[in-house]
Amino acid sequence: MNAFQLQFEQIVDYLKYDDFAILTKRIIDLTLDTESVAFYQKTNDLLDWLDSNSENIPEKKIKFQSLLDELFAFLSQKEIPESKLLVSVTALEKIYPSGRFSLGPVNLNLHHGEILGLVGENGNGKTTLLRLLCGELFSTSGELNYHFQYDDLYDLRTQLVYIPQRTETWYGSVFTNLEFAAASYGYKPNENVLVVNLIMARLGLRKFRDYGWKDLSSGFKMRLELAHMLLRKPKILLIDEPLANLDILAQQTILEDFKAISKSPFRPIGIVLSSQQLYEVEKTSDQVIFLKNGSQKNLYENRVNENDAIEVQNFIYEFETEWTKNQLIPIFERELIDLQINGGVYIATCTAALSPSQFLQMLTEHNVPIQYYRNISNSTRRFFIS
Repeated sequence: MNAFQLQFEQIVDYLKYDDFAILTKRIIDLTLDTESVAFYQKTNDLLDWLDSNSENIPEKKIKFQSLLDELFAFLSQKEIPESKLLVSVTALEKIYPSGRFSLGPVNLNLHHGEILGLVGENGNGKTTLLRLLCGELFSTSGELNYHFQYDDLYDLRTQLVYIPQRTETWYGSVFTNLEFAAASYGYKPNENVLVVNLIMARLGLRKFRDYGWKDLSSGFKMRLELAHMLLRKPKILLIDEPLANLDILAQQTILEDFKAISKSPFRPIGIVLSSQQLYEVEKTSDQVIFLKNGSQKNLYENRVNENDAIEVQNFIYEFETEWTKNQLIPIFERELIDLQINGGVYIATCTAALSPSQFLQMLTEHNVPIQYYRNISNSTRRFFIS
Protein backbone atom coordinates (compact mmCIF):
# COMPACT_ATOMS: atom_id res chain seq x y z
CA MET A 1 0.00 0.00 0.00
CA ASN A 2 1.53 3.33 -1.05
CA ALA A 3 1.49 6.66 0.79
CA PHE A 4 -1.59 7.90 -1.06
CA GLN A 5 -3.62 4.77 -0.30
CA LEU A 6 -2.70 4.97 3.40
CA GLN A 7 -3.67 8.64 3.49
CA PHE A 8 -6.92 7.95 1.68
CA GLU A 9 -7.92 5.31 4.24
CA GLN A 10 -7.54 7.91 6.98
CA ILE A 11 -9.68 10.35 5.00
CA VAL A 12 -12.43 7.76 4.60
CA ASP A 13 -12.43 7.33 8.39
CA TYR A 14 -13.17 11.06 8.77
CA LEU A 15 -16.31 10.50 6.72
CA LYS A 16 -17.20 7.38 8.69
CA TYR A 17 -17.10 9.28 11.99
CA ASP A 18 -18.63 12.53 10.66
CA ASP A 19 -15.46 14.61 11.13
CA PHE A 20 -16.65 16.96 8.40
CA ALA A 21 -14.34 19.90 9.15
CA ILE A 22 -11.10 18.00 8.69
CA LEU A 23 -12.67 15.90 5.91
CA THR A 24 -13.36 19.06 3.93
CA LYS A 25 -9.73 20.15 4.30
CA ARG A 26 -8.46 16.79 3.10
CA ILE A 27 -10.82 16.75 0.12
CA ILE A 28 -9.49 20.16 -0.88
CA ASP A 29 -5.93 18.82 -0.53
CA LEU A 30 -6.80 15.90 -2.82
CA THR A 31 -8.48 18.24 -5.28
CA LEU A 32 -5.37 20.41 -5.49
CA ASP A 33 -3.33 17.23 -6.00
CA THR A 34 -5.30 16.49 -9.18
CA GLU A 35 -4.24 19.77 -10.87
CA SER A 36 -7.46 19.36 -12.82
CA VAL A 37 -9.85 22.25 -13.53
CA ALA A 38 -12.73 19.78 -13.70
CA PHE A 39 -12.09 18.66 -10.12
CA TYR A 40 -11.50 22.26 -9.00
CA GLN A 41 -15.02 23.02 -10.22
CA LYS A 42 -16.58 19.92 -8.59
CA THR A 43 -15.10 20.72 -5.18
CA ASN A 44 -16.07 24.39 -5.45
CA ASP A 45 -19.63 23.28 -6.24
CA LEU A 46 -19.61 21.12 -3.12
CA LEU A 47 -18.33 24.02 -0.99
CA ASP A 48 -21.09 26.26 -2.35
CA TRP A 49 -23.70 23.58 -1.58
CA LEU A 50 -22.35 23.20 1.98
CA ASP A 51 -22.81 26.92 2.63
CA SER A 52 -26.57 26.45 2.82
CA ASN A 53 -26.94 22.71 3.46
CA SER A 54 -24.35 21.89 6.14
CA GLU A 55 -27.00 20.46 8.49
CA ASN A 56 -28.28 17.98 5.90
CA ILE A 57 -26.03 15.17 7.13
CA PRO A 58 -27.36 12.25 5.00
CA GLU A 59 -27.10 14.21 1.74
CA LYS A 60 -23.75 15.67 2.79
CA LYS A 61 -22.29 12.20 3.35
CA ILE A 62 -23.51 11.05 -0.05
CA LYS A 63 -21.91 14.03 -1.78
CA PHE A 64 -18.63 13.61 0.10
CA GLN A 65 -18.51 9.89 -0.70
CA SER A 66 -19.21 10.46 -4.37
CA LEU A 67 -16.45 13.04 -4.71
CA LEU A 68 -14.02 10.89 -2.72
CA ASP A 69 -14.64 7.96 -5.04
CA GLU A 70 -13.90 10.10 -8.09
CA LEU A 71 -10.79 11.59 -6.54
CA PHE A 72 -9.46 8.17 -5.58
CA ALA A 73 -10.00 6.78 -9.05
CA PHE A 74 -8.23 9.75 -10.63
CA LEU A 75 -5.30 10.03 -8.22
CA SER A 76 -4.65 6.27 -8.12
CA GLN A 77 -3.39 6.60 -11.70
CA LYS A 78 -1.05 9.46 -10.83
CA GLU A 79 2.65 8.86 -10.14
CA ILE A 80 3.87 9.58 -6.63
CA PRO A 81 7.21 11.46 -6.68
CA GLU A 82 10.15 9.94 -4.86
CA SER A 83 11.28 11.69 -1.69
CA LYS A 84 14.51 13.54 -2.46
CA LEU A 85 17.05 15.61 -0.58
CA LEU A 86 16.18 19.31 -0.93
CA VAL A 87 18.89 21.09 0.99
CA SER A 88 22.04 20.09 2.87
CA VAL A 89 24.03 22.23 5.30
CA THR A 90 27.54 21.36 6.43
CA ALA A 91 29.47 23.26 9.12
CA LEU A 92 27.58 26.47 8.28
CA GLU A 93 28.66 29.50 10.32
CA LYS A 94 27.68 33.16 10.47
CA ILE A 95 30.03 35.35 12.49
CA TYR A 96 29.18 39.01 12.88
CA PRO A 97 32.05 41.56 12.85
CA SER A 98 31.05 42.96 16.23
CA GLY A 99 31.82 39.58 17.77
CA ARG A 100 28.69 39.77 19.91
CA PHE A 101 27.04 36.76 18.25
CA SER A 102 27.98 33.86 16.03
CA LEU A 103 25.89 31.01 14.67
CA GLY A 104 27.19 27.53 14.08
CA PRO A 105 28.56 25.31 13.01
CA VAL A 106 25.17 23.98 11.86
CA ASN A 107 24.63 20.68 10.03
CA LEU A 108 21.28 19.55 8.63
CA ASN A 109 19.53 17.76 5.76
CA LEU A 110 15.97 18.41 4.64
CA HIS A 111 13.99 16.10 2.32
CA HIS A 112 10.63 16.37 0.56
CA GLY A 113 7.80 15.81 3.01
CA GLU A 114 9.86 16.60 6.12
CA ILE A 115 9.31 19.21 8.80
CA LEU A 116 12.37 20.47 10.65
CA GLY A 117 11.72 22.39 13.85
CA LEU A 118 14.11 25.05 15.15
CA VAL A 119 13.63 25.71 18.85
CA GLY A 120 15.42 27.84 21.40
CA GLU A 121 15.07 31.05 23.34
CA ASN A 122 15.00 34.45 21.64
CA GLY A 123 18.32 35.71 20.34
CA ASN A 124 19.92 32.30 19.89
CA GLY A 125 20.08 32.18 16.08
CA LYS A 126 16.80 30.76 14.79
CA THR A 127 16.00 33.72 12.54
CA THR A 128 19.63 34.01 11.42
CA LEU A 129 19.59 30.38 10.27
CA LEU A 130 16.32 30.85 8.38
CA ARG A 131 17.71 33.93 6.63
CA LEU A 132 20.84 32.00 5.67
CA LEU A 133 18.72 29.20 4.23
CA CYS A 134 16.64 31.58 2.12
CA GLY A 135 19.58 33.62 0.85
CA GLU A 136 18.91 36.88 2.71
CA LEU A 137 22.21 36.43 4.55
CA PHE A 138 25.50 34.91 3.40
CA SER A 139 27.49 32.57 5.59
CA THR A 140 30.98 33.24 6.92
CA SER A 141 32.01 29.64 6.28
CA GLY A 142 30.59 26.18 5.57
CA GLU A 143 28.46 24.80 2.77
CA LEU A 144 24.81 25.33 1.85
CA ASN A 145 23.65 23.22 -1.12
CA TYR A 146 20.24 23.07 -2.78
CA HIS A 147 19.61 19.73 -4.48
CA PHE A 148 17.16 20.81 -7.15
CA GLN A 149 17.48 22.58 -10.47
CA TYR A 150 17.56 26.39 -10.58
CA ASP A 151 19.05 28.85 -13.05
CA ASP A 152 20.16 31.73 -10.84
CA LEU A 153 19.58 33.31 -7.42
CA TYR A 154 16.26 34.79 -8.54
CA ASP A 155 15.05 31.40 -9.77
CA LEU A 156 16.19 29.83 -6.50
CA ARG A 157 14.22 32.38 -4.48
CA THR A 158 11.08 31.59 -6.50
CA GLN A 159 11.34 27.99 -5.27
CA LEU A 160 11.73 29.05 -1.64
CA VAL A 161 9.16 30.83 0.50
CA TYR A 162 10.36 32.65 3.60
CA ILE A 163 7.65 34.00 5.91
CA PRO A 164 9.13 36.27 8.61
CA GLN A 165 7.48 36.75 11.98
CA ARG A 166 6.29 40.22 10.99
CA THR A 167 4.76 40.09 7.55
CA GLU A 168 4.46 43.06 5.23
CA THR A 169 1.21 44.98 4.80
CA TRP A 170 -0.81 44.03 1.74
CA TYR A 171 -3.60 45.85 -0.04
CA GLY A 172 -7.09 45.05 -1.25
CA SER A 173 -9.35 42.30 0.07
CA VAL A 174 -8.21 38.76 0.86
CA PHE A 175 -9.82 37.49 -2.33
CA THR A 176 -8.50 40.15 -4.72
CA ASN A 177 -5.03 39.91 -3.19
CA LEU A 178 -4.91 36.15 -3.73
CA GLU A 179 -6.47 36.44 -7.17
CA PHE A 180 -3.71 38.86 -8.22
CA ALA A 181 -1.05 36.58 -6.69
CA ALA A 182 -2.42 33.55 -8.56
CA ALA A 183 -2.28 35.44 -11.86
CA SER A 184 1.33 36.49 -11.19
CA TYR A 185 2.23 32.85 -10.42
CA GLY A 186 0.95 31.74 -13.83
CA TYR A 187 -2.53 30.39 -13.14
CA LYS A 188 -4.72 30.56 -16.22
CA PRO A 189 -7.97 32.57 -16.19
CA ASN A 190 -10.17 29.45 -16.15
CA GLU A 191 -8.49 28.09 -13.01
CA ASN A 192 -7.50 31.25 -11.12
CA VAL A 193 -10.72 31.91 -9.19
CA LEU A 194 -11.38 28.21 -8.64
CA VAL A 195 -7.96 27.62 -7.05
CA VAL A 196 -8.15 30.78 -4.95
CA ASN A 197 -11.55 29.75 -3.59
CA LEU A 198 -10.24 26.28 -2.75
CA ILE A 199 -7.21 27.60 -0.91
CA MET A 200 -9.26 30.16 1.01
CA ALA A 201 -11.58 27.36 2.13
CA ARG A 202 -8.62 25.11 2.96
CA LEU A 203 -7.13 27.71 5.32
CA GLY A 204 -10.35 28.96 6.88
CA LEU A 205 -10.35 32.25 4.96
CA ARG A 206 -13.56 31.70 3.00
CA LYS A 207 -15.75 33.87 5.24
CA PHE A 208 -13.04 36.56 5.34
CA ARG A 209 -12.76 36.92 1.56
CA ASP A 210 -13.81 40.60 1.63
CA TYR A 211 -11.65 41.56 4.63
CA GLY A 212 -8.68 43.90 4.35
CA TRP A 213 -5.32 43.78 6.14
CA LYS A 214 -6.44 45.79 9.17
CA ASP A 215 -9.53 43.59 9.61
CA LEU A 216 -7.63 40.32 10.11
CA SER A 217 -6.11 38.97 13.33
CA SER A 218 -2.46 37.90 13.47
CA GLY A 219 -3.49 34.28 13.06
CA PHE A 220 -5.44 34.91 9.89
CA LYS A 221 -2.69 37.12 8.48
CA MET A 222 -0.45 34.07 8.89
CA ARG A 223 -3.04 31.96 7.07
CA LEU A 224 -3.03 34.45 4.21
CA GLU A 225 0.74 34.05 3.93
CA LEU A 226 0.24 30.28 3.77
CA ALA A 227 -2.36 30.79 1.05
CA HIS A 228 0.22 32.71 -1.00
CA MET A 229 2.64 29.83 -0.40
CA LEU A 230 0.17 27.19 -1.63
CA LEU A 231 -0.46 29.22 -4.77
CA ARG A 232 3.26 29.52 -5.41
CA LYS A 233 3.92 25.77 -4.95
CA PRO A 234 7.51 26.06 -3.65
CA LYS A 235 9.89 23.25 -2.82
CA ILE A 236 10.78 24.68 0.59
CA LEU A 237 8.85 26.74 3.15
CA LEU A 238 10.86 28.63 5.79
CA ILE A 239 8.69 30.20 8.46
CA ASP A 240 9.70 32.20 11.53
CA GLU A 241 7.64 31.88 14.74
CA PRO A 242 4.31 30.95 13.11
CA LEU A 243 2.82 30.11 16.53
CA ALA A 244 3.52 33.53 18.07
CA ASN A 245 0.35 35.37 19.15
CA LEU A 246 -1.83 32.29 18.55
CA ASP A 247 -3.95 30.59 21.21
CA ILE A 248 -3.33 26.90 21.87
CA LEU A 249 -6.19 25.71 19.62
CA ALA A 250 -4.99 27.89 16.74
CA GLN A 251 -1.44 26.60 17.27
CA GLN A 252 -2.56 22.99 17.01
CA THR A 253 -4.66 23.73 13.91
CA ILE A 254 -1.85 25.53 12.07
CA LEU A 255 0.66 22.79 12.91
CA GLU A 256 -1.75 20.16 11.60
CA ASP A 257 -2.04 22.23 8.42
CA PHE A 258 1.77 22.29 8.09
CA LYS A 259 1.91 18.53 8.48
CA ALA A 260 -0.79 17.89 5.86
CA ILE A 261 0.78 20.36 3.42
CA SER A 262 4.28 18.97 3.88
CA LYS A 263 3.31 15.32 3.51
CA SER A 264 1.08 15.54 0.46
CA PRO A 265 1.91 12.40 -1.57
CA PHE A 266 1.82 14.32 -4.85
CA ARG A 267 2.96 17.83 -3.82
CA PRO A 268 5.34 17.30 -0.88
CA ILE A 269 7.46 20.19 0.34
CA GLY A 270 10.13 20.60 2.99
CA ILE A 271 9.30 22.91 5.89
CA VAL A 272 11.64 24.56 8.37
CA LEU A 273 9.85 26.39 11.17
CA SER A 274 11.14 28.15 14.24
CA SER A 275 9.29 28.38 17.52
CA GLN A 276 9.58 28.56 21.28
CA GLN A 277 6.61 26.18 21.65
CA LEU A 278 8.69 23.07 22.28
CA TYR A 279 6.14 20.33 22.77
CA GLU A 280 3.82 21.43 19.97
CA VAL A 281 6.70 21.63 17.47
CA GLU A 282 8.17 18.30 18.57
CA LYS A 283 4.85 16.53 17.98
CA THR A 284 4.75 17.83 14.42
CA SER A 285 8.41 17.77 13.32
CA ASP A 286 10.39 14.89 11.82
CA GLN A 287 13.59 16.35 13.26
CA VAL A 288 14.28 19.09 15.78
CA ILE A 289 17.32 21.33 16.21
CA PHE A 290 17.86 23.25 19.45
CA LEU A 291 19.95 26.43 19.27
CA LYS A 292 21.66 27.82 22.37
CA ASN A 293 23.93 30.85 21.95
CA GLY A 294 24.18 29.93 18.27
CA SER A 295 25.30 26.36 18.95
CA GLN A 296 23.38 23.37 17.61
CA LYS A 297 22.05 20.45 19.57
CA ASN A 298 19.89 17.81 17.90
CA LEU A 299 16.90 16.27 19.59
CA TYR A 300 18.09 12.68 19.45
CA GLU A 301 21.79 13.14 20.14
CA ASN A 302 21.24 11.12 23.34
CA ARG A 303 20.68 7.94 21.32
CA VAL A 304 23.13 5.05 21.68
CA ASN A 305 22.85 3.70 18.14
CA GLU A 306 21.78 5.05 14.77
CA ASN A 307 18.91 2.70 13.97
CA ASP A 308 15.27 3.63 14.20
CA ALA A 309 14.91 2.63 17.84
CA ILE A 310 15.89 5.47 20.16
CA GLU A 311 17.72 4.19 23.22
CA VAL A 312 18.42 6.69 26.00
CA GLN A 313 21.38 6.51 28.34
CA ASN A 314 19.38 8.29 31.06
CA PHE A 315 15.71 9.03 31.52
CA ILE A 316 14.67 12.57 32.40
CA TYR A 317 11.25 13.24 33.91
CA GLU A 318 9.53 16.56 34.51
CA PHE A 319 6.79 16.63 37.12
CA GLU A 320 5.01 18.92 39.56
CA THR A 321 4.11 18.08 43.13
CA GLU A 322 3.78 19.81 46.47
CA TRP A 323 6.19 17.35 48.07
CA THR A 324 9.69 18.52 49.03
CA LYS A 325 13.02 17.14 47.83
CA ASN A 326 13.54 15.45 51.16
CA GLN A 327 10.29 13.56 50.71
CA LEU A 328 10.99 12.60 47.08
CA ILE A 329 14.63 11.52 47.07
CA PRO A 330 14.20 8.37 49.24
CA ILE A 331 11.52 7.06 46.86
CA PHE A 332 13.87 6.56 43.89
CA GLU A 333 16.88 5.24 45.85
CA ARG A 334 19.87 4.31 43.68
CA GLU A 335 18.22 5.00 40.31
CA LEU A 336 18.08 8.77 40.89
CA ILE A 337 21.05 10.66 39.42
CA ASP A 338 19.84 14.21 40.02
CA LEU A 339 16.74 16.02 41.20
CA GLN A 340 16.37 19.77 40.72
CA ILE A 341 13.67 22.41 40.50
CA ASN A 342 13.46 24.24 37.18
CA GLY A 343 10.75 26.75 36.39
CA GLY A 344 8.62 25.65 39.34
CA VAL A 345 8.66 21.93 38.44
CA TYR A 346 10.93 19.06 39.38
CA ILE A 347 13.40 17.60 36.88
CA ALA A 348 14.46 14.06 37.80
CA THR A 349 17.38 12.48 35.95
CA CYS A 350 17.35 8.70 36.44
CA THR A 351 19.30 5.73 35.16
CA ALA A 352 17.97 3.78 32.19
CA ALA A 353 16.92 1.09 34.68
CA LEU A 354 14.01 3.26 35.83
CA SER A 355 11.65 3.23 32.85
CA PRO A 356 8.78 5.72 32.47
CA SER A 357 6.20 3.16 33.61
CA GLN A 358 8.33 2.20 36.64
CA PHE A 359 8.81 5.87 37.53
CA LEU A 360 5.05 6.45 37.53
CA GLN A 361 4.49 3.23 39.45
CA MET A 362 6.84 4.37 42.22
CA LEU A 363 5.06 7.71 42.49
CA THR A 364 1.71 5.92 42.69
CA GLU A 365 2.86 3.37 45.27
CA HIS A 366 4.08 6.17 47.54
CA ASN A 367 0.92 8.25 47.02
CA VAL A 368 2.84 11.24 45.69
CA PRO A 369 0.29 13.90 44.60
CA ILE A 370 1.12 14.76 40.97
CA GLN A 371 -0.32 17.79 39.16
CA TYR A 372 1.76 17.33 36.01
CA TYR A 373 4.13 14.75 34.47
CA ARG A 374 6.08 14.43 31.23
CA ASN A 375 8.91 12.20 30.02
CA ILE A 376 11.37 14.67 28.47
CA SER A 377 14.16 12.17 27.75
CA ASN A 378 13.73 12.78 24.01
CA SER A 379 12.54 16.38 24.21
CA THR A 380 14.49 19.57 23.65
CA ARG A 381 13.05 20.64 27.00
CA ARG A 382 16.03 18.93 28.61
CA PHE A 383 18.37 21.45 26.99
CA PHE A 384 16.70 24.22 28.98
CA ILE A 385 17.69 22.63 32.27
CA SER A 386 20.25 24.79 34.03
